Amino acid sequence: MKIIGRIYTDFPEKFGIPRQSGIVKGLKGRIVFEKEYRNIEAFRGLERFSHIWVIWQFSEAIRENWSPTVKPPRLGGNKRMGVFATRSPFRPNPIGLSSLKLEGIEVDEKDGPVLTVSGVDIMDGTPIYDIKPYLTYTDCHTNATSGFASEIKEYELDVDFPQDMLDAIEEKYRENIVSILRQDPRPGYIEDDREFGVTFASYNIRFVVDGRILRVVRVEKVKKTIDI
Repeated sequence: MKIIGRIYTDFPEKFGIPRQSGIVKGLKGRIVFEKEYRNIEAFRGLERFSHIWVIWQFSEAIRENWSPTVKPPRLGGNKRMGVFATRSPFRPNPIGLSSLKLEGIEVDEKDGPVLTVSGVDIMDGTPIYDIKPYLTYTDCHTNATSGFASEIKEYELDVDFPQDMLDAIEEKYRENIVSILRQDPRPGYIEDDREFGVTFASYNIRFVVDGRILRVVRVEKVKKTIDI
């Protein structure tokens, strides 16, 4: 397997990244390819597709050994399921798959063809293995079932974000940050009132959760390496 490029996003760490691609549609990323794969001919016709499949490496979850069962966090982190029945990053091969909206293709003077995508659920700097077009006539199964995932009660939190703290964040990031918090970034097995922090772009958002209300307690400025 050859790494063909890397995706750059506003997530410098794993915590807080949406559970699946497309959950927070406004989250954008840039896919920059290795020099060997910057031939514009390799992208001919891709601009006619609205979505793409991105195959990537769980670079923060590489292990020598694997387990046949894992504990999906959305099942509370206490119930085991077969690894092949989950999307856990801890797999025999650390491969991730995301369906992302293709926002555009630009030819950068330095980096060659660069893909702008949205709906990302991938950490900043993640290695990319392949890009494939999303095909509506075969990739969309309207009568599909979702196994035990359909039994999970999805919910959104009410976000209490004091206006002065929200005003301290650049306007272009505010909506996405609130959407990320609304999805409840905590592990599924934690339901106490301890303080957590989600790092996004150049901010670390500290919060606590009480029932179905997430309260932001402070916003800390952190260093950001790239602008998306």
